[in-house]
Order: sequence, then C-alpha cells, then structure tokens
Amino acid sequence: MTSETVGVDPDYAELARPGESRNDPAVMKASLERWLATVLAPDAEPMVSSVEIPAANGMSNETVLFDASWTEDGRRSEHRLVARIAPPVSAAPLFPSYDLDRQFRVMEAVATHTSVPIPRVYWSEGTPDALGGEFFVMERLDGQVPPDVMPYTFGSWVSEASAADRSRLQQSSVRVLADLHAMANPHLACPDLLAEDTEPTGAAALRAHVKAQRHYYQWATADGPRSPLIERGFDWIEENLPTEAGPAVLCWGDSRIGNMMYRDFEPAAVLDWEMATLGPRELDLGWMIFQHRFFEDLAGMAGLPGLPDFLRREDVADTYLELTGHRPADLDFYTLYAALRHAIIMFRVQSRAVAFGQAAQPENPDEMILHRATLEAMLDGTYWASITPGGTE
Repeated sequence: MTSETVGVDPDYAELARPGESRNDPAVMKASLERWLATVLAPDAEPMVSSVEIPAANGMSNETVLFDASWTEDGRRSEHRLVARIAPPVSAAPLFPSYDLDRQFRVMEAVATHTSVPIPRVYWSEGTPDALGGEFFVMERLDGQVPPDVMPYTFGSWVSEASAADRSRLQQSSVRVLADLHAMANPHLACPDLLAEDTEPTGAAALRAHVKAQRHYYQWATADGPRSPLIERGFDWIEENLPTEAGPAVLCWGDSRIGNMMYRDFEPAAVLDWEMATLGPRELDLGWMIFQHRFFEDLAGMAGLPGLPDFLRREDVADTYLELTGHRPADLDFYTLYAALRHAIIMFRVQSRAVAFGQAAQPENPDEMILHRATLEAMLDGTYWASITPGGTE
C-alpha cells in the first residue's frame, strides 16, 4: 500500500460495513422498551428516551447507545446504556461466531476479581428475538478514546498531548494489563475460556490459541482466495513456538489503547472483550505493541511523523517488568504472531469489501493485507532494526 493510497482512502476502517447492518432508531427504541419490560419488575414502567446508532459502528458487534428510565424500589432512575448486538449472517460477519454471553461473563469476572475499570454489565440476552441478534447491555461511560479513523498517529488528542501526558497514558495502559494478568486462577473464574482437554498453562493455552487461529483462517478463506503470506506466517509460528510460556493468565485479547476510554490520560473503561482468552501474558503485550506499530507504519506511509517514541517495544516491556516483576520474553515471536493474527482479520475485512462491491479482487491475494510489508519484514527478521535509529531496538 502506498502513501498515495492512504491519502485517497484514509477511511480504511469503514470498509465492508454493509448498510443492511444498520438499525432504524425508532424501531430500536420500541424494541428496547418492550424487552426492558421483560427483564425488570412488573411495575418498573421502562421508557427509552433516545437511541443513537454511531456512524462509526463496529465491524464485529453492532453498538447501540440509548437512555432509559425505570422505577425500582419506588424510585424513578435514569440510566445511560449501551447494547452490543451480534451481527446477522447476511452482513458477512468478521468472525464465524459471536458468543456475547461469554463476553458478558468475562466482563463480570474481570470486574469482580481485578481492579481493571469495567463498565457495569446489566443483562445478557441469548435470543435474537428482541433486537435481531444476541446482545448484552452495559452502562455507558464518558471519556476520550484514541481514534481509529483517522488513526490517532495521524493527528489527535493523543499526538497533541504533552510528552508527560503521553507517558502517563502509556504507563497506565500497560498497568491495565498488569492488573488483569494478576487475576488468580483465571481458568476457574472464566472456565469457558479453557480449551477442551487443555491444561491451564501458558504453553498449552498458546498451542490451543494457534490452533484456533488456523481454524479462523480456514473459515475466512473458505469461499475465496488464500494468502501465501499468512500461510508462510503460520509455518514460522509452528517452527518458533515458545516451549516455556509461564502460567496461563486471563488475556484481554484485543489489548490496544483504541479499546480504552480515558479521563485525564488514565483508563476509565476497558472495552471490547470478544477476543478474551487464556494464554501467556505476552499475547496481550505483543498485541498492544503491534497495534501501535500498525498505526505508526500507516502514518509513515502517509508521510506523517507519527508517534515513534510512544508504546515502543522496549518501553512496554520495561514498564511491565517494573509493575509485575516479570520480564516479557520472546517478544519477536509474540509481536509477529500479533501481526499474523491481524493479517487474517484484515484479509477478512478486504474479502467483505470485495463481496460488497467496495473493492476489486487483487491479482495477488496478499495485497489484501494492509500491513503486508510489516509482516514480510518481521518474517525476514529485518523489521525491528529498520524502524530503530542505529539498527537495534
């Protein structure tokens, strides 16, 4: 992808969001009121006063913002809420399945057993009858979110902040991972995350995770072209799989600052738990590091300065060591694995774009991977030296 491409079509995160996945706010308001009456006391008299469907709705779950009031214990109360709804099959979903009830239970467990800031979760609805898909409802909080569109590295409240404030944001974001990974016995708190016939160790959980990613890739390419680059990446992963990976901790899975809401550069809410899993703590660290590099590389392709001194790999590792006493290991492996996982997602995103007539099928399927050059350089062993002054990181 060239810098000219970025300039012409910067809104890459909007690709493959089919219009049919949108909902009519008036219909949604009536549906929510009817459903609230089924989960509240008979005398609650729920009312929904407003419904907003964000223009930048997610490519996975649908998000609906709404205000509601009801009577409880003789008192009328106002509630600012969010519904996360599984997409219909007709929308060519990003993932093969959406276990929103499991996401709901993971958020409950994190709120109960850690200090990670989690929005209060109210209800989980396992049938699609009310809103057209399974969903759960949580409280709506206020704060600033590092933008994906345009990426925060292109110019945002993050890039315009002082170096001290950015450092505070970085430190506090890594602390979220440290606090999450400190959960005792996560396989007991979140038993649904332990793969069948798998021991709760980091090495076993990592093998199960890689197996699941292979299944995801097979699903994502079942009706279309395959990616030689992704398949080369899987070969590398198998050849370099760490044999010692410590305990299996609860991993957030989508550990990036774009999934956090901040107040005064401190996390106020940690969101998007659909990729939660058990695994080595480096799964989360590698994903956080790579996700910043993904946006940083896009900024470089667009000829922008980006944020080269933010969320650097060695700084994230040092902060995590200070907070936990654990020195992150095998980060070459885990950052490359993050880039490979993201490549499958990007491949699926572009496949959807082709299916909905928003993009043409390229002759080389690997061109469907937005960060193809990054993944190639990682596999060649040249990436980290190429982005670091003096050739080392």
